Amino acid sequence: MKPPDPAHLLQLLTWLSPAFPTGGFAYSNGLEWAVEAGDITDESGLGDWISDLLRHGSLWSDAIIMRKACRAPPSQWQELAEMALALCPSHERRLETLAQGAAFRLAAAPWPCPALEGWAQTPLPYPVAVGLLAGAHDMVEDQALVAFLHAATANLVSAGVRLIPLGQTSGLRIQRRIESEILRMVEGTQNATLDDCGGLAWRSEIASMNHETQTTRLFRS
Repeated sequence: MKPPDPAHLLQLLTWLSPAFPTGGFAYSNGLEWAVEAGDITDESGLGDWISDLLRHGSLWSDAIIMRKACRAPPSQWQELAEMALALCPSHERRLETLAQGAAFRLAAAPWPCPALEGWAQTPLPYPVAVGLLAGAHDMVEDQALVAFLHAATANLVSAGVRLIPLGQTSGLRIQRRIESEILRMVEGTQNATLDDCGGLAWRSEIASMNHETQTTRLFRS
């Protein structure tokens, strides 16, 4: 495996920064409904919820799909996009991944790459778009996945801190707790195939469906 490149790490930090205009802050992945329903009420509950998403839910599948996108030739882009969308359990999850994927692709224009000349013709879910850009720029795959999962979980922690609400220190404790989960997941998906996608985080999927009809909402999903 090639060693990490500091310049690539800097690019990843930029692409997956909260300031990168993908609009991730507007989505909660169903977390808003889970808080209203009483499923998540404290620091421990929020940490457990995010850990389950990593091990058994949407983030597990997103990680595998992102890895595949890092290695995918253009002939496989459509298949990966369709797979990612098929795994979305609700309209809002589909909206979330497509909107963020489109925004990410537009925002990535300052980092052009000849290998991606045709990617504007395919609607790309977010993990596919990130994976394609990382692969096209020859990023270290594990490093790119760490950055992707850190950004995804940090967004959920931020949403939970506002919704429950929790203090910032509680949010940081959760983020520290799931660091080891992210590292285990990166190792555990190194040889995964698309057949390993899928999950058992049923309550999260139900939350994303119920969020569509929630009366008062701060988030789009």
